[in-house]
Amino acid sequence: MAVTRIAGVLAVGALVGMLIFWITGIGHIYIPPLLISFFITTAIAFQGYQKLKGFSYTQVILASFTAAVCYPGYFTTWGNFNLSTLITPSIQLIMFGMGTTMGLRDFIGVVKMPKGVFIGVVSHFIIMPLVGFLLASSGGLDPEIAAGIVLIGCSPNGMASNVISYLARANVALSITITAISTMLSPLITPLLMKLLAGAFVEINAFDMMWDIMKMVILPIVAGLLFNRFFHGKLKWMDRAMAYVSMFGIAFSIVVIAAAGRDNLLSIGWLLLFLVLLHNIIGYFLGYWSAKLFKMSERDCRTVAIEVGMQNAGLASGIAKEMGRLATMGLAPAIFGPLMNITGSILASWWHRKTPKTDD
Repeated sequence: MAVTRIAGVLAVGALVGMLIFWITGIGHIYIPPLLISFFITTAIAFQGYQKLKGFSYTQVILASFTAAVCYPGYFTTWGNFNLSTLITPSIQLIMFGMGTTMGLRDFIGVVKMPKGVFIGVVSHFIIMPLVGFLLASSGGLDPEIAAGIVLIGCSPNGMASNVISYLARANVALSITITAISTMLSPLITPLLMKLLAGAFVEINAFDMMWDIMKMVILPIVAGLLFNRFFHGKLKWMDRAMAYVSMFGIAFSIVVIAAAGRDNLLSIGWLLLFLVLLHNIIGYFLGYWSAKLFKMSERDCRTVAIEVGMQNAGLASGIAKEMGRLATMGLAPAIFGPLMNITGSILASWWHRKTPKTDD
């Protein structure tokens, strides 16, 4: 397509421009807008290539994060209106969209693949919270920022894991079921884990958190399920629209959180980036080998690895906002979201070239 080709040319131009300004040491003020332009144009360009389409979402998230860090003033308040007020509604809209794509088939997997679902969900809620707690305890971070690492570990699976599983030639049906089950269990399990683990860093009111998750996750998903039940196939345009709405909602949350916590981010950014990246990678590794330990197939091992390593950063951000700690506890989720999309895309690309033995 002409549009994707033009976008590719513009991306190359933006990259060359950044290199020139960086090497010459002049015009540094132009590097941030060029970097943002590079991410956006590559996202568009990737749509013209079947193998790269899955990376477009990652580029959009990176553009959003870069814009927030470089120009925080545009993403904190508009006049007297605080943009963080829109985080919870945006997450509810995303969860409603998730509900409109779900049905009974997403939960039938519990019956068809009980072993895989059980191992995936249990591994997720054991590995990520414990690893998060250990990293938070050893990082020397401010208690509230450290609690954010635990928070992302205690959150349910990220919805992006289903796309990554598809690209990685994993078991997509199992991935969808694990995501659905962990999400529905999150109002109970996430607050209890946070009380047990994050209580060492900040005060946690488990009942308040349960209600926050209920109104952000369960109620919108139930509304989406009912909408799907009565209007399935009647509003086809909505299926396409909700995918873009979800992408915008996640990008919006990341932008607002990164902008609100920019000063904290710049002061401890590299340490937090390292700990969050380590958390994510350890999740993939231990998730994969926890499935191997129970002699699951290669496709299922890949699925569990992805489900364990990828978290619902949007929900974690919403919880941090509801607790009034967006600029501190919200930082780890804001970093984890873009990072997991990058690492997940790389992992999916590597696995895509290696056909699982069961598929030979």
